[in-house]
Amino acid sequence: MLHEYRDVITHMKENEAANAHFLKIFDRHNELDDKIAKGGYGDIPLTDVELEKLKKEKLKLKDEAHSIILKYKKEHTL
Repeated sequence: MLHEYRDVITHMKENEAANAHFLKIFDRHNELDDKIAKGGYGDIPLTDVELEKLKKEKLKLKDEAHSIILKYKKEHTL
């Protein structure tokens, strides 16, 4: 997720207490990514509706994480 901000994300992970909300979003996004992939490959049973719902949740989390990253980057002049 957001590979172009890998350095900023690493910096944020080093200060876990201050960035707990971001880390929660980041972890949930990765969980959804894994579940979507497994559903797409047929490893776990998901209907098209369930798969679409997971994709929308994942996108919402990505947008929220992106906003947090940009704010953090600006505040820490990274």
